[in-house]
Amino acid sequence: MRHTLSETISGLRRNIGMTLAVVVTMWVSLSLFGAGLIAAQQVDRFKGEWYDKIEISVFLCTKVTQGDNCDPGQDVTESEKALVEETIKANPEVDEVYFETKEQAFAQFQEVFANSPTAEAMTVDQMQESFRVKLKDPNYYQGLVSQVQNLPGVQNVQDLHTYLDPIFRWLSALQWGTIGLSVLLLLAAALQISNTIRMATFTRGKEIGIMRLVGASNFYIMVPFLLESLVAAIAGALLAGVSLAAGVWLIIIRNAQASLKGLRWIGWPETGLTIAVVFAVAIVLSVLPTLVSARRYLRV
Repeated sequence: MRHTLSETISGLRRNIGMTLAVVVTMWVSLSLFGAGLIAAQQVDRFKGEWYDKIEISVFLCTKVTQGDNCDPGQDVTESEKALVEETIKANPEVDEVYFETKEQAFAQFQEVFANSPTAEAMTVDQMQESFRVKLKDPNYYQGLVSQVQNLPGVQNVQDLHTYLDPIFRWLSALQWGTIGLSVLLLLAAALQISNTIRMATFTRGKEIGIMRLVGASNFYIMVPFLLESLVAAIAGALLAGVSLAAGVWLIIIRNAQASLKGLRWIGWPETGLTIAVVFAVAIVLSVLPTLVSARRYLRV
């Protein structure tokens, strides 16, 4: 055991430049990989929270609104309103239906635009009656939208998925782009580890030959090389873990949570899980290239 540790330390000293290059590459790539995982968890939290709160708003015709289903200068009739309500409630995906009158819409408008000149210019008659619909599963909204958008008396169907889905698509593209870039850097780190092992075998050729002559096992010969790459990988993982923890604390916990308290942000449990995954990836990424390279260059 003492000889193995001595050989490991000696190997790290001999190849200090390559070892540092591996550490830095692992640090950057694992940090990007971990950031992609954290971003994925945060997007899933936002998506789960916002999708649960999504409502479909069915706005009805008034005398001043225009639309393909509206009669010019006419409010929605009671029969049209009843048909819209019946269609909504008959949909199996609907969980709750809330009807908002013109008076309620006007009161909400006055509250939102309390300090705006627009509030004084609007009247109750200019407001729209609407049905606010909450779905059992917000992901299944197309059926209801297609059912009600062409009904007589329906001026417009406002679906927040139209606004949120593009945002989540861009966020997903960003997180997968980050993970993809990190994978390329991790591949570069694996190639660096393989090259480091190749150089180490050349510089220790005589020692390896002597160990073979005295009957050293294949595993015994490879252990120092495994430990060298493992040390470099763990050092990179430690730096990546510190970077991820610092990033979560500075960006999310200290700033985002303080300024945007109404949103669900990830915390230390999710960060700890991500760092554990980062360490697992680092260990696998150090062991596999070393085993492959050692078997090839040592010819054991």
